[in-house]
Amino acid sequence: MSDRHTLSVAGVEVDTRHWIGGERIASAETFTDHSPIDGSPIGEIARGGAAEARAAVAAAKAAFPAWAATPRTERARILHAVADGVDKRLEDLAQVETRDNGALLRSHRRGVMPRVAHNFRFFADWLLTLDHEDFDTRGHTNHVSWDPAGPCVLITPWNAPLMLATWKVAPALAAGNTVVLKPAEWSPLTASLLADIAAEAGLPAGVLNVVQGHGSEVGAALVADPDVRRISFTGSVPTARRIAEAAAANLTPLSLELGGKSPLLVFADADLDLAVDLAVEQYDNAGQVCLAATRLLVDSTVAAEFTERFRTRALALRQGDPRDEATDLGPTIHPRQLEKVEGFVRRAVTAGARAVVGGGRNEELGGLYHRPTLLTDVAQDSEIVQEEIFGPVLTLQTFDTEAEAVALANDTRFGLAATVATGSHERAERVTAQLVAGTVWVNCFFVRDLQAPFGGARHSGVGREGGTWSFDFYCDLKNTVTAPKGWTDHG
Repeated sequence: MSDRHTLSVAGVEVDTRHWIGGERIASAETFTDHSPIDGSPIGEIARGGAAEARAAVAAAKAAFPAWAATPRTERARILHAVADGVDKRLEDLAQVETRDNGALLRSHRRGVMPRVAHNFRFFADWLLTLDHEDFDTRGHTNHVSWDPAGPCVLITPWNAPLMLATWKVAPALAAGNTVVLKPAEWSPLTASLLADIAAEAGLPAGVLNVVQGHGSEVGAALVADPDVRRISFTGSVPTARRIAEAAAANLTPLSLELGGKSPLLVFADADLDLAVDLAVEQYDNAGQVCLAATRLLVDSTVAAEFTERFRTRALALRQGDPRDEATDLGPTIHPRQLEKVEGFVRRAVTAGARAVVGGGRNEELGGLYHRPTLLTDVAQDSEIVQEEIFGPVLTLQTFDTEAEAVALANDTRFGLAATVATGSHERAERVTAQLVAGTVWVNCFFVRDLQAPFGGARHSGVGREGGTWSFDFYCDLKNTVTAPKGWTDHG
């Protein structure tokens, strides 16, 4: 440790203070950040509250006019410089985030951190193409424009901290807004590094602010601030309800990406090897993925063969230290999350479910490692089928008809995503048209393009982001109607 405000994490220096108005700001109180890899304390992090929330929003408000007036080309240039900074520090970011949230180092190196840089480049480039063709109304010209909205509060989750943060930060900044980013308290470190990278790239002071702390303290103060003009949140349904109540007082527009209980429908005509691959892939990031298809719905005629193939593949997964290149499955992020996962499994087994794979902690590893688990003999109305677990736990149910498969798939309060495995194009078209989901994958999983709309139906969220949909949210859309004549000057 270099000083009392700096941690050395995997050999990388990380400032533990907030980033507000272009300065590092300490708090009177701190909270302890632990690594899920071994449970060891990483260090003490500044714990913000109402005062820090007010200061951050004030800094964002003060910086907004100049940033909003910055030409698109200049905003895009700076965002590209931020992306370049991410690329230069990719290994630092990967090492720190793996230590902080326990996800696989190989994934951070090869996929997650490159995606962070791509987020900035994509929205910078999209900004320069953002346009709507003028149209005529009885000789009058209609011109649509996207005006920056103002300070934005972005509250991000712990399962993919930096990637999901920049999925929000990049379009908000590209749109000409200023930002207050509140990272999850279980994984705050790479947000602090992002502040350093953005400053080095030339982002003006106050345009990006980072405030750390608990949601019930600093988060609650941020979303209730009347100077905030947009709130984007990724997390749980109960927290979203509290945010929505606070935002309602100020009529602050919201974008909410919430929980999921997504199905994977495996039809008898599917390539079973592919279907098993897709199913095992749902254990990615120890099952801590909102999009994960945790409900396996399998045609009864192939269920036995599918289950046996799945069991063989799942048992071959290597669980261990996420810094090891050979590891397939890391730890659960926090003791509270592990207890939650264990509680779901324990209650399901008590109610009659059978653990075909796993069923509890990995006793050999100890700590926060829960074995990849598959439960069968589960009722459709049971807790294990209806509620989001957010851990390496899948359920398997069977169906006899296509109609039954669709009915089971849609029979939860969620609607974030769905995956379909079938060898029939016609069946794929019929089934996907009936599924309630923001994203449907057919014979694939987790193929994401930033120009596509992303969000959930029902309790899985409100609104869509991605491509122009992001700018629609982060901007105030304006239509200017001009008469064909009446000009009296030439300047």
